[in-house]
Amino acid sequence: MSDELAADRLLHGLAEGREEAFAELYDRFGQRMFRAAFGMLASRDDAEDVVQEVFMSLYRSRRGLVSVDNLAGYVFAALRHAVGRRVKQLHRWRRTDRAASTADRWREHSVMSAERSADLAQALRSLPLEQREVMAFKVDAGLTFAEIGAALDMSPNTAASRYRYALEKLRAALREA
Repeated sequence: MSDELAADRLLHGLAEGREEAFAELYDRFGQRMFRAAFGMLASRDDAEDVVQEVFMSLYRSRRGLVSVDNLAGYVFAALRHAVGRRVKQLHRWRRTDRAASTADRWREHSVMSAERSADLAQALRSLPLEQREVMAFKVDAGLTFAEIGAALDMSPNTAASRYRYALEKLRAALREA
């Protein structure tokens, strides 16, 4: 079965609310969504909550999914918006001691030494939001630049450029550290 036909079948199954279609959607995107959300939020609990929120939102709006052209782009755009809402919540909830708790969560995630992990967490925090999003979608979710472009409403070339600039900034920051 061609990819296009499989995607069409999945979209129709989702629109009809079929449980197996949502299971397939989760199998396709769940882990990548979690890794991307974790990459942007640096919290396992927050990432899990955001992914669950996206799947609940997709279920509630399932009838409109038939008209989606790029399912990965659509799903990761929804994830991006959910992460943005969570970040706003976190800023309201955690106005104090954010830097220390973020570094602690990054150390939990990393198998690197605590010092190198802290350096990486600091370097990631220093990236502009647009570059952090692209990094999370590319590295953590494994999306292509075309999928990232669709999710972030930009061209694939812009996504690739932001990724390249982010890598350059990370390399420079880690060399300094």
